This record gives sequence, structure tokens and C-alpha cells, in this order.
Amino acid sequence: MIGARSGRVAVTGASGLLGSKLAFRLAAEGAPQRLVVRDAARAPRLGDDPLPESDVAVVGGYTDTRGMVEAFTGVDTVVLVSARESADRVAQHRAAVDAAIAAGVGHLVYVSFVGAAPDATFTFARDHWRTEEYIRATGVRHTFLRDNLYHRGLALMVGEDGVIRGPAGDGRVASVSHDDIADVASVVLLDTDPGRHDGVTYDVTGPEALTLAEVADVLSAVTGREIAYHPETLEEAYASRERFRAPRFEVDGWVSSYTAIAAGELARVSDTVPRLVERPAQSFAAWLDDYPEEWAHLRPA
Repeated sequence: MIGARSGRVAVTGASGLLGSKLAFRLAAEGAPQRLVVRDAARAPRLGDDPLPESDVAVVGGYTDTRGMVEAFTGVDTVVLVSARESADRVAQHRAAVDAAIAAGVGHLVYVSFVGAAPDATFTFARDHWRTEEYIRATGVRHTFLRDNLYHRGLALMVGEDGVIRGPAGDGRVASVSHDDIADVASVVLLDTDPGRHDGVTYDVTGPEALTLAEVADVLSAVTGREIAYHPETLEEAYASRERFRAPRFEVDGWVSSYTAIAAGELARVSDTVPRLVERPAQSFAAWLDDYPEEWAHLRPA
């Protein structure tokens, strides 16, 4: 069922970690693509002899309507990697969707988040739900990849003092690797029967759900440094983040990522990776082994 399709794929955010991983996978399968980036110098180099049908489109962001329509013209499928968290994130997504529709794109693959809902505990998951609803309303063929928190994100939760702080209680999180998300997206994009993914929502998770105390134990074992988890109260969580002087919506997102864990909303382990990619999903411990540069800052001084 898997093989290079004739339609060109536009990969947004192609200079980012997820977008670049996906671009390399598509190139390896001979799929023509358009890398949509803000800076051409940061576009992934797909090899010394890239496909003649593949190119780079430079845009000023998702709200650059003219640039986005031009980037999507002649494209069959758009992979819409969600924008960085911001106060107008949903508006940015809607602008990108509108550009895809105006360009005549036939299929949208949107990178969403598990548990996306209007009342999700994780405030940014509400943004994803609003984006999904907007895409559905257009009538365009679509597939949603609802990812859990990234393995990389768990490593970044550790403070300079070696402590993970947050109001997650003893809840669990089924974090996932960027590689697994890119592999799932590749299967969807390269399927010779793409219609089987129309209107489908895939939860993309790792193979296990860990408490943050267990995450700390895994990190301790791998890094050789004592990493601990301190379960904050809600009030402590907001107080400990005041020093960053970040906008309230951003702090709400940070804190609610932990309370969503406490509420059990990130604990479900899906079978998407083994079912579609036909191999086990990558565990947090295995990811740490594969990407030591991502946690080099956690090594003992």
C-alpha cells in the first residue's frame, strides 16, 4: 500500500525538527515536495541530487496570504505543522488553511494534539480543536495527527537544579518521538490508497505512559545525574514561573500541560505507530539513547 504518489506535498515548517524529518523521509521515497520555510538558508538539504519536482518556497509566515497561496499552488497535499504558541495562533492556522483552499489543495494533514477539545485541560489543545473544526468546515479532505507531548519536551522540563516542577500529581503521559510522528505522516502521505485516511484522526503516542517521577528516574539513569520530580500545587506553579515574565496565555499553557497530565488526559497509549508503521513506537529511554545531544545539558558538571 505504500509507495511514492504522483501528487506534490507541501511541508510547512520544513526547517523545524518535525518538518525536516518528514522532508527527508519523503525525499528518500522519491516523493516530489515543496519545502515551505521563512528562511531559504534553513531549508533542509535533501541531497546532492534532489528531485527536479522538489523545491523551496519562502514565505513570511502563515498570515502571508499571497506567499502562502503561491507556495501551495500546484500542490496536492499540504502538511500543516502547527504554528508556535502565540496569542493569534488559531488565526494563523486559519490563514494557512484559507491559502490552501484558495490554491486548490485537495488534502490537508494537520499536526494537532491528543485530546483536542473545546474544554481540554491543556489550553493549547483548545487551539488545536478550533483549528480542526475550521478545517472540517471547509469540506476539504483532511487527516489529523494528534500527537502527545514530545520526548524532547520532557527532557526540557528539567530545571537547572535537576528538578522537574509542575502540578502533574501522579498522572501519566504517553510522550512520543518526532521520528514516530514523521513516520506516521509518511505512511499517510505515501499511501497508494490515500482515501483510507480521509477524515481520520490518529492519536500518535509512545509505547508507554510514565509519571513524571518515572521520567525523572529514567533521566537519572541515563544522564548519571540525580533528577527529581517535585509535584507543585497550582499556586506554586504560577509563582515559580513568574520570573520568566511571559504572557499569561503562555504561562497558562505551560501550567496546563502538567494539569492535563494530572487529569489523565495524556495517559492513553495508542496503537497508531505499530499499526501504521509496523514497528514498535520509540520509548522515552530509547529516545534518550538515540539522541544524547538533546540532553547533554543535563549531564553532571
